Amino acid sequence: MKHEYKKHEKELYCPKDTPHLLRVPKQKFFCIEGQGDPNKEDFTERVGVLYTLSYAVRMMPKNGFIPNGYFEYTVYPLEGIWDLTENGRNLTYLDKNELLYTIMIRQPDFVTDEVVKKAFEIAHKKKPDSLLKEAYFTEIEDGLSVQILHTGSYDTEPQSFGKMIDFIEQNNYKRRLLTHREIYLSDVRKTETSKLKTILRYTIEDK
Repeated sequence: MKHEYKKHEKELYCPKDTPHLLRVPKQKFFCIEGQGDPNKEDFTERVGVLYTLSYAVRMMPKNGFIPNGYFEYTVYPLEGIWDLTENGRNLTYLDKNELLYTIMIRQPDFVTDEVVKKAFEIAHKKKPDSLLKEAYFTEIEDGLSVQILHTGSYDTEPQSFGKMIDFIEQNNYKRRLLTHREIYLSDVRKTETSKLKTILRYTIEDK
């Protein structure tokens, strides 16, 4: 049976529209880092590199290589960890040119260093890109977190972040990191802005 993250990992990918706790296990990712306005072409090109690598893994059986433990699955959604430069932190408004980000796409548990090496080989042959050398594979464990489903424009996310901050304070937690994670459940190219669905997440700990 095909593994579909929205059906089989509901706690992680089908959140409520109110803040709630969860524990996020260690996960595997292809990642690439960048800086600046995500509406610009450089961001789009970096996203493209991640999808090239992710589909290289997904389609490996058709390229004559079947990883040990391989199973059919839906490619996971794009995610991003967002921060600001020192200058950006000192501003009284959000300057998107001062954004720092690590964008990523989760990979199935069967992905090993050998599979990663093969994915880069396939990606390089299929779609040579100078940004490929900036992409990398890693494991991340968010652990105890609070998340919420935000519906609508990315520019209105502060409303949802405010709800999470209130929840954290009321339940005697504190943010473990200044960064936050976003998981993009909608295709921004095909979805009306008011209907965009994005998971927002903070990693937290006891005060």
